[in-house]
Amino acid sequence: MAHDPLFVGIDVGTSGVRAVAIDRGGTLAGQASAAMPAPDREGGGLSQDPAQWWRAVETALGELAAAVPAKRIVALAVDGTSGTLLVTDGAGTPLAPALMYNDARSTGEAARVKQVAPPDSGGHGATSALAKLLHFQGRGDLGGARHALHQADWIAGRLTNCFGVTDENNCLKMGYDVVARRWPDWFDALGVRRDLLSEVRVPGTVLGPVDDKVADQLGLPRGVRMVAGTTDGVAAFLATGAFEIGDAVTSLGSTLVVKLLSNAPLFDATSGVYSHRLGDLWLPGGASNSGGAALLRFFTAERMVELTPRLQPDRPTGLSYYPLPASGERFPIHDPGKSSITEPRPDDDALFLQGLLEGIAEIEVTAYRHLRDLGAPALRSVRNVGGGAQNPAWTAIRARRLGVAMPEPVSLEAAYGTALLAQRGAASA
Repeated sequence: MAHDPLFVGIDVGTSGVRAVAIDRGGTLAGQASAAMPAPDREGGGLSQDPAQWWRAVETALGELAAAVPAKRIVALAVDGTSGTLLVTDGAGTPLAPALMYNDARSTGEAARVKQVAPPDSGGHGATSALAKLLHFQGRGDLGGARHALHQADWIAGRLTNCFGVTDENNCLKMGYDVVARRWPDWFDALGVRRDLLSEVRVPGTVLGPVDDKVADQLGLPRGVRMVAGTTDGVAAFLATGAFEIGDAVTSLGSTLVVKLLSNAPLFDATSGVYSHRLGDLWLPGGASNSGGAALLRFFTAERMVELTPRLQPDRPTGLSYYPLPASGERFPIHDPGKSSITEPRPDDDALFLQGLLEGIAEIEVTAYRHLRDLGAPALRSVRNVGGGAQNPAWTAIRARRLGVAMPEPVSLEAAYGTALLAQRGAASA
């Protein structure tokens, strides 16, 4: 129909921004993207100028608005990298470069958090948003600071010209208590500046209208609604179409990440398990250091493509590998000193590659078993995303070991999942 509404999801990643528009039935109506420069690396720190995010959002949204009937767009939502944090003044102007999701400079602050925070808090670790906030506070050069914002918060603020609002998913790594739905009392023992903390909204709820001047600049209709977004990982899960208890998503990228839809939250700081809240449901999961980065120690991506037709998923190699890119594992076992096990190495490269893939598949099986041991529901299905999901032999190896259905994802784009949140918000308004 000519007047069917469109819903836009904006995915802000490390290297670029992607925007998609979907209709009421979830059909893709248009998409656009814009690249960004890589973050600046300073030893263990990674930072980025937020202005680069906004320029990329402007480009992607402007191109999308020109590619679809813009007057049909009724709602937007944004996802961003989990744990990326910046501090701004009252008008939303950044007072320093943002610390990226994998910035690990805040080790001293993380040690302080560990002494005070309960083990089930998402605020643990040097890369947590809470450790980053304490780092910002300790610098002493942030006069005029008014807001501590996650990447998605700030982009939504730029669109609405209203700052100081976040969502339940992004603030998990800030230490927000997602079970009680409140900022915790133990923040006071750390000296957390509560005046910097945002109001927390449920993902998929309306925040307000996009600012008229911004809408005019981007070619959007006036009155389009801004909806509370989420993290990139949760958005990617939503995009797959997983929706029943026991449905899971495995991301096979540089690392191996698993997420499972549950009716109860799971937390285990010792093995890096935490849970995002999805309304009345939960999304527990964890990330292993194993994955594509471990494979690239031995083979280029091109070489793996060449070898794949020679793999025999129905004939296990018997090799018992635990591939890691370097020493140390975080999930499904926590062992900072764990060594990568990739020997003995057979002379046949195809046999070696299959052994490595089997090893990572076994880690995946152990990961879901660990979640089950913590109280997760039985595994019902696994949808696959990430570069490794494109390897048919690896999928067959994993399917044999996991023993559950592997439906095709509805979409592989995190922005699609965020567009679904925009659709949910518009429906509830």
